[in-house]
Amino acid sequence: MIEYLVLISCIGFLASLIPGRHRKYAAIVGWVFIVIFLFAALPEYFSESNFLYPLMAALSVPFLFITIKYLLAGNTSVLHLSRAAAVAFLIYAPFAYLPVAGTWLISAVVSEIIWLLNIFNYPVNLDAWNIIAQHGFRVEIILACTGMQSIAIMLGVAAAVPTTLRQKAYAFLLVAPTIYILNLFRNVFVIMAYTGQWFPYFPDIAGNGEIGYESFFWAHNVIAELLALVVLIVIAYGLFTLIPQLGSFADELYQLYYGEVVRELGRIRGKGTGTPAPAPEPVPGAEPAPAEIPDEPGKQ
Repeated sequence: MIEYLVLISCIGFLASLIPGRHRKYAAIVGWVFIVIFLFAALPEYFSESNFLYPLMAALSVPFLFITIKYLLAGNTSVLHLSRAAAVAFLIYAPFAYLPVAGTWLISAVVSEIIWLLNIFNYPVNLDAWNIIAQHGFRVEIILACTGMQSIAIMLGVAAAVPTTLRQKAYAFLLVAPTIYILNLFRNVFVIMAYTGQWFPYFPDIAGNGEIGYESFFWAHNVIAELLALVVLIVIAYGLFTLIPQLGSFADELYQLYYGEVVRELGRIRGKGTGTPAPAPEPVPGAEPAPAEIPDEPGKQ
């Protein structure tokens, strides 16, 4: 059932790529259903002691209201943000909804992980086509372990503004190989840390009732997540260098969303908008140019 929420979101975003007056409404459908998905997945996140995604779900509520407001007003920056999400879905959807593509990618990642583990003199067993086992612990490699989500998101970011063919090519070379290779090492680290029980600490915080889960929690949910965040920030900086327009675009979005938050907090306190000054009201009727598509122990 929860997968259908993502599918509806995907359809909404993809429909927003088609020029026409419907674009802002299609984008709203995309954002609404992705936020619903975040809340529908909360039980799974809590069972894994994962606190990053619940935080994202909480923050998505004000984000959604602001986004809908500015989409209805035809704000160009928010429409371009929706285009970035649409491009990300366009890249990710084949692997998520075509079993052949998803299975092929997961199988390739499993083979490469085992190859790297052997290089590190850490032999493992393959209990199933995508389940790696050692010392009685098993790790299932799923689509979320392939790095494709991050690749799609960053390439979507790169497509948020108009770019040249050379910028598209450089952006792809910066994003896809870098994230894919680093993600392989992330998987290797998590598997070694979990099956080798490197971090059996603070079970009251990191445990979920499963034996040895603490090591998975610290390796996957904390260390790997934080390092992945740092990598994405570095890659984003590289994209801003390759595509200077992205810097201006990011600043416009920051001023818009932060300005709206400041405005609402000021109203709640009864003190006006405060400082810094909020972003100006959106200008109705603005339409962006047509989209340019660039040339989870146990689960990670």
